[in-house]
Amino acid sequence: MVTSAITEKPEVDPASPLDNSINEKDELSGGTLHLEHVHGLPADPNARIHAIRNAAYEAAIKQGRLNPWSKDSWILYFCCFISFLCSCANGYDSSLMTAINIMPYYQARFNGDVVGSGTGLIFSMYTIGQLVSPWIAGPLADRLGRRGGMFIGGIGIIIGMVVIVSAEAKPQFLAGRFLLGFFVVIMATAAPSYCVEVCPPHWRGRMTGAYNCGWFGGSIPAAGITLGTAPINSDLSWRLPLIFQAVPSMVVVCAVWFLPESPRWLLANGHEQKALDFLIRFHGNGDPKNPIVELEWTEFKENIKLDASDKRWWDYSELFNTPSARWRSFMVILMGTFGQFSGNGLGYFNTQIYAAVGYDSYMQFVLNLANSFVSAFGAICGVSLADKMPRRPVLIWGTLICALCLGINGALSWKWAHNATLGITQLSVGKGAVASYFLFGLVYGFTYSPLQALYPVECLQNTARAKGMSMYFVVVGVMLFINLYCTPIALQNISYNFVFIFVGWDTIESILWYFFCIETMGRTLEELEEIFSTPWPPRAGQHMRKVLEGEDGRIAILDDA
Repeated sequence: MVTSAITEKPEVDPASPLDNSINEKDELSGGTLHLEHVHGLPADPNARIHAIRNAAYEAAIKQGRLNPWSKDSWILYFCCFISFLCSCANGYDSSLMTAINIMPYYQARFNGDVVGSGTGLIFSMYTIGQLVSPWIAGPLADRLGRRGGMFIGGIGIIIGMVVIVSAEAKPQFLAGRFLLGFFVVIMATAAPSYCVEVCPPHWRGRMTGAYNCGWFGGSIPAAGITLGTAPINSDLSWRLPLIFQAVPSMVVVCAVWFLPESPRWLLANGHEQKALDFLIRFHGNGDPKNPIVELEWTEFKENIKLDASDKRWWDYSELFNTPSARWRSFMVILMGTFGQFSGNGLGYFNTQIYAAVGYDSYMQFVLNLANSFVSAFGAICGVSLADKMPRRPVLIWGTLICALCLGINGALSWKWAHNATLGITQLSVGKGAVASYFLFGLVYGFTYSPLQALYPVECLQNTARAKGMSMYFVVVGVMLFINLYCTPIALQNISYNFVFIFVGWDTIESILWYFFCIETMGRTLEELEEIFSTPWPPRAGQHMRKVLEGEDGRIAILDDA
């Protein structure tokens, strides 16, 4: 992609070293980034040849380096942290319901059984709220801004917590579950859009990937809190963990208005100078001629529209009205489906999986907590590499390894059940089943946890991002409903054999990723429009360009080698 901020220079003598092939006026002169096209190999032995996806992007981040320890960078980290807290509420619910579902006082008051349709209704009511909410969440984030969406979602979660904690009968408990699911989506629609829109382009993978690790920021404390409250001989054993579900939302509500608004939202809503001021301050070290600022601002002006469908709450046409939009939506739907239906839905019923291989109730709580730590470690490793690791191979191979891990778990669970019918207790079989399930959590965390939020917001256009995330959460809600309503029934009827369904499905997913996944790493959000507009975006996304990089970080495009 060549913009007005990038000047291509005439061909140079191929015998010249790289230092001479990019002359003085090709440096950052007056703040403008210039790129050279060169032919042949350089004489400079220190020049490196390597393949990149976007030469302008690579040159800008090399020559416009940010200070990661500046005050403004720390403000961006705090923006990321507040977004992270928005994800905590969702993760908290998973471990919370897994644990309180086997608490005797909770069972006596609301349920009566740990599996079956009654459990499915309570669990899935959360997802019914998630299915209703997206039609409001997207327009809300477009109308009130990303901060406004996070604030309203946080207030609603606090209200939902009050309803569910004070419940004395099942209908009120179900109402609280609905409210929590409803407002979690409002918060989770605005937060990843906010995170990806405020972060510098070369920090996008780590910062937005870290957002979804908030799932573990909720699930680990929930597992620990329920482990601590389980011995309490009263309703406080399950009420106390429910109170803590609102703590992250309380922090978000108190802090969100102190954050800067998304520059893309500001420009799309007519606040051009505020958007430019944001880029200069937070992406350019205060320098209006910083090449990162110039590259982003030029692309902002080319791609962000003041009269797009985000100004009309009822208009979702930009999700489907062009081939490019349809490809983008297709990627969002794939991630929404595969991210929630790759076996991770079993996590709501971890305790039953551990019980199936002989572990008592105390060890079920302990293993539930340990599994959260293992999965979180995988997610953190994935996040740390998110700005350097291509999305496509991770999704293909990670999903395939998930299928393998679940296959081992299912086979060992079958072996344990078969031994039990013979009166044989072989502890190594149970330990192997748990180990393979932990390994599944590790691989799933590495593969999907960073990308569940990052990949959809990367794929969506700026003016369709909030509504696109609403569509994403509709898909997520459908998949979660299937997981949470059907899983307890399946576990009651076919026990561990349910795992084998995901073995086959994950294999199909990896094949679909191979043929259709579009690579988004190493490109600006605006440049991706060129990729999605090609006849076959999966091939275009893999296109690389060879460049020469000097010791000083200057880059020239290598037309032949």
